[in-house]
Amino acid sequence: MSCRTTLNAFTTNSTSTSIAAVSRSSVLLSNITLNSFPTVGKRRVRGGGAASITTSHLLYYYSLRRLDSKTQLLRRPNKKLRRNIVAYATFLELPLLPFPSDQVLVPSEAKTLHLFEARYLKLLDECLFKKKKLFVHFVLDPIVVSSSSKEASFAARYGCLVSIEKVEQLDVGALVSIRGIGRVTLVKFAKADPYLEGIVLPLQDNVPQNESQISSKVLELKEALHSLNSLEIKLKAAKDEPLQTQTANSLEWALKEPSIDCEEAFIPSFAERVSFAALQNVSGSTQSEMLKLQEEKLKAMDVKETLQRLENCTGFIKNRVSMTAAKLAIQSLNMQ
Repeated sequence: MSCRTTLNAFTTNSTSTSIAAVSRSSVLLSNITLNSFPTVGKRRVRGGGAASITTSHLLYYYSLRRLDSKTQLLRRPNKKLRRNIVAYATFLELPLLPFPSDQVLVPSEAKTLHLFEARYLKLLDECLFKKKKLFVHFVLDPIVVSSSSKEASFAARYGCLVSIEKVEQLDVGALVSIRGIGRVTLVKFAKADPYLEGIVLPLQDNVPQNESQISSKVLELKEALHSLNSLEIKLKAAKDEPLQTQTANSLEWALKEPSIDCEEAFIPSFAERVSFAALQNVSGSTQSEMLKLQEEKLKAMDVKETLQRLENCTGFIKNRVSMTAAKLAIQSLNMQ
């Protein structure tokens, strides 16, 4: 089951906009001009909630600033650091698709995009025929640089390597089914026309110290996810709802070794994949539940310890199990 997202053009009042670095997973650029900024719109299409991408934003000038030691190694390697360069030599130059801050994509998550603007159809062709069906989904997050600054500023954050799983040609544009693979760090914008393209590095969790504890937590989370999936299937009332839930879809993907044509460093570990599979939408979620899910996604994308994310997501899923069970009980009473 995949969700669909609509991005409509939103023109900013400011003609000069900066993208700034605020964390290890964001990139710092300046002198960036946008003629519009993507924002989310919602509409209904056949079969349920819909998504279409129609964004207009042009970035004319950009300059990379230092993020961390990884960026520095790529830019100015020297003899003293030559031994370390091997560890950071894995990078990809890929098309970039920006989304607003409430549209974070996590590894294992499936999503359907409706691409019909010319530049994004070109991006699609580039991905399919030259980039091994890969691109990067990232968030432009508004930030405050200084109270005196008149420029609107954004951080390029929460990058996720994406694989295109299916393309359905339409009379206007195409429906593109994508899958989040693993987190990446955007270190440089390489070009802006006709679409964004940049250089990314893989971003994975730290190597766990206690494998047995990790395995135990993975098993506990999987059991909680199976319980949630069973309840969600019983709760579904809409006839057009697919039988498979987003949770089951993501967990099924996470349990298998991904068959992606890219460097191994970009593929998260088994435990990391399972931890992200917990962060999927549940049918019939309220607005407050959707906001809570968004908070958990953001937190999970920032976490660097697999065990910590497993523990966080297990608690989150057990709470969702309780809430879904309560909804199912109320539904049963109403049907009597």
